[in-house]
Amino acid sequence: MKRELLLLRHGKSDWNTDADDFHRPLKDRGKRDAQRMGVWLQQQGLVPDYVVSSPAERAMVTAEKTCKVMGCPVSRIHPEHRIYAADPGSLLAVIRACPDAARRVLLIGHNPGLEEVLELLSAEALETPPDGKLLPTATLAHLELEVDHWEQVRWGIARVRAITRPSALAEGFPYPDHQGKERRDRPAYYYTQSSVIPYRIHDGGLEILLISSSKKKHWVVPKGIHEPGLTAQASAAKEAFEEAGIEGAIGDEPLGVYRYPKWGGTCTVTVYPMAVTREVPEREWEESHRGRRWVTPSKARKLLKQKQLIPMLDALETRVLTG
Repeated sequence: MKRELLLLRHGKSDWNTDADDFHRPLKDRGKRDAQRMGVWLQQQGLVPDYVVSSPAERAMVTAEKTCKVMGCPVSRIHPEHRIYAADPGSLLAVIRACPDAARRVLLIGHNPGLEEVLELLSAEALETPPDGKLLPTATLAHLELEVDHWEQVRWGIARVRAITRPSALAEGFPYPDHQGKERRDRPAYYYTQSSVIPYRIHDGGLEILLISSSKKKHWVVPKGIHEPGLTAQASAAKEAFEEAGIEGAIGDEPLGVYRYPKWGGTCTVTVYPMAVTREVPEREWEESHRGRRWVTPSKARKLLKQKQLIPMLDALETRVLTG
């Protein structure tokens, strides 16, 4: 039985931080390169059945960015501590432990271990590139193995089909899907978004929760990219928890849809009502720097930056107050 192993080194990390090695983040370039590699995997018909990653931040974010752009939910990613700072023997043990139900496995890790395991798995000597790097950041190696079970993988058994660098891939991202001819600044799924208008009944009246924008220049409501693998409502709930620190019940029917220009294209936002049931303490609120403010609907209409939300506020007020 032919199995496929995809070895992906994490994207370019940011050394200009105070974070320790395990928590060092990706640079924006590293995120874009991971996304471009995900697009390429989808275009080549190489979407993995199983994803295993080092739990280090730069590796996990690489895994998330790569998976989302392929349409894979991040729940498919399995953190594996043995990959972090691993020697070839540890990486081989991880590969051998992959489930047999997975024909194609994507493993995200670090150098030098990843390069070493690539060379040891290859049935033929690999030519060293001019820059001396087999796997620069966000580079992917595609290997084929003739084994019935992952536990049968051993050194010298693999055929290396390709080693692909992000620098060899086209700039920009195809739109409206991975076969689209238009190129945009961000992956196609970025342009479909969901949002909530959070509300509560307080002292017999309707109140709307506003939060400040990330740079604290405007008042807004929670909004974000529709995450692959989640419903629009679940994605909006995730954004509400992260941006506003709130939980609640999101309506099945949207209040409306609006559009705005961004990233060289147009984003479409579906807006849902959210009856807030809990405000999390600041220590649990991921973006507590924003601040939040309960206001009347009339005040919200004046404060909101996105005026396209006003008809949806009207619809919410009518829906809640008239039952």
